[in-house]
Amino acid sequence: MDAGAQMSNKERNANFLNTLLNFLSKWGTILTILALIIFFSIVMPPFLKPSNLLTILRSISIVTVIATGVTISLTVNGFDLSVGSIATFSDSLVISAFVWYQFGLVPAILVALGVCLLVGLANALLVVKLRIPDLLATLSMMFIIEGVAMTYTGGGSISEGMPRLDGTLTFGRLDPFFKSIGSAPMIIIIMLVVVAVVHIFLNYTKHGRYLYVVGGNLEAARLSGIPVDRYRILAYLLSAFLAALGGVVLGSRIGSAQINAGAGYLMPAVAAAYIGFSVGGAGRANAIGTLMGAVLMGILENGLVMMSVPYYSLNIVKGAVLAIALASTYFRKR
Repeated sequence: MDAGAQMSNKERNANFLNTLLNFLSKWGTILTILALIIFFSIVMPPFLKPSNLLTILRSISIVTVIATGVTISLTVNGFDLSVGSIATFSDSLVISAFVWYQFGLVPAILVALGVCLLVGLANALLVVKLRIPDLLATLSMMFIIEGVAMTYTGGGSISEGMPRLDGTLTFGRLDPFFKSIGSAPMIIIIMLVVVAVVHIFLNYTKHGRYLYVVGGNLEAARLSGIPVDRYRILAYLLSAFLAALGGVVLGSRIGSAQINAGAGYLMPAVAAAYIGFSVGGAGRANAIGTLMGAVLMGILENGLVMMSVPYYSLNIVKGAVLAIALASTYFRKR
């Protein structure tokens, strides 16, 4: 009886531990966000001011838009490292369209999005048709597009009233509505709309479900009659499109085109997309999880800055949070 009771206690303890681990794996990101909010609000009472919360949402908007594109590439078991460079190129294209060529609002944005879609197509061809591993293909494209963007701008910035490097005067002006895109609440609305649209697309449409099927088992998807290559190409096109959209919003926010302006968004976007795997126990790339990942990173950075933590130490904390998130996601898969 004693041995049986001990065994029963061990089983109950094991079941409780397993339940606890499953709960933490599913909701650890949300719990961490709540814990950080409580901690920072106690240590720094101004943290909960509406103006600061608005600052956090504004600060994560561009990252979230770009990260949502990374999320789509992850659904097909791919990975797009070129999103930061595409955002930089898009920023350069849209600002130059206004300042150099005096385009209107719609043509300027369409040019930026359209050209960057060609970059996405190039990524897709390298990965799908030439069968180069996605990390290597998109890494090479990252360097190529960085060089193309710098060559296009002459290695300098572009802003209203600034002459081109050859001395040519410029007379174009940024559209007033374009300037409003990078300000709250417009920038936050764009972020939420992108997340909602991608969430609906991935979870409630045939094409979104096919992307997940392709990422889950490529050969099984092919045997099921799904045009695998077509959906992999679609994933990289959508990733490039959202990176380009992030670049357009970035151009509106800073009001100019700067060298490698989008490079700093790559790692936060990747972190947000991977943190999102564990949210709600999804176990796969998803738009809502990506948003939660971006919120976590945004709260963490904002709170640490308010606590006067040196900016050069922030990446240590961000990297640690990403490592913990990945550990919680992949440990439960074993």
